[in-house]
Amino acid sequence: MPVVLAVALCLSVIVAVGVVFAAGRTAPDRTGPSADRYVEITAVSPAVSPATGPDASTGSFTEDCGRNENGHHNADNVVVAPGVVGGAHHTHDYVGNVSTDALSTNESLARAGTTCAGGDRSTYYWPVIRRLDRAGSDVHAVGGGADGNTGAIVTPSSVRVEFRGNPVSKVVAMPRFLRLVTGDAVAATAGGDARIRAQWGCSGHPGRFTTAYTRCPRGSGPTRTFDLPSCWNGLATDSPDHRAHVVFPAVNGVCPQATFPVPQLRITVAYDLPHGTRYAVDSFPEQRRDPRTDHALVINVMTDRRMAAVVRCINEGRHCQSA
Repeated sequence: MPVVLAVALCLSVIVAVGVVFAAGRTAPDRTGPSADRYVEITAVSPAVSPATGPDASTGSFTEDCGRNENGHHNADNVVVAPGVVGGAHHTHDYVGNVSTDALSTNESLARAGTTCAGGDRSTYYWPVIRRLDRAGSDVHAVGGGADGNTGAIVTPSSVRVEFRGNPVSKVVAMPRFLRLVTGDAVAATAGGDARIRAQWGCSGHPGRFTTAYTRCPRGSGPTRTFDLPSCWNGLATDSPDHRAHVVFPAVNGVCPQATFPVPQLRITVAYDLPHGTRYAVDSFPEQRRDPRTDHALVINVMTDRRMAAVVRCINEGRHCQSA
């Protein structure tokens, strides 16, 4: 066989194999979300809060846990995939416990340091967002460019960790090591929206939330608000799906039968970006950085004494801050 013909034949085989391989898997999205995934914040209506009843717990307790200035990132998810290094296939931002990774245990978390004032060793985490006009430093890493999550990670300009009350009743203490999950990391392919809890907004526009990325006016930046479930079954700190043991209340704030209201945790993450900068959240490759996949996870590692103080503050209608 002539050399030229042999080379051509080899090349055609390589191309054919590549096509078959590509057809058998979902290629990561390396171009960022389409323009229709972004909306103007002025087109978003304000949310309506439930009315408070006579037995409402109207206080709040706010933690200062920093904004991940120390760059605590990994592609692990110790709540959903404990022991699986890189199992998230997207990068998480952490505040609170400085040791959290796939191999963390209750014991290791209880021994570790924390970024929270007052010594709360709880771990709070969510996917990073990236600006798409700059290259990331992890372009070839799992969780980064290797999984389609391109762009430069943006450090939040602020992170607010706030425990709030219930609009119709007093709250009881969360147990130590309670796992909490909000949002649906596979929302783009789930075939339903029951678990979607994404709340994108803009600074200076409180109460306006959308499941799409927001375009903010000059002087304002994107925000993400994570509301965690707050009706605990009174028995378990975790469950097989990591959700059944603590669920969301009804829209009026009432917890389902056989569950008890615990402090409702709201985490608000804000960013400073140049006006008009495109950004996207990290996701599993097949989710193609859909904004509806936004999610957050928490492990409560507060001591019982500290949690009791949080509950007291909330039930007495005071507004307290960690010190």
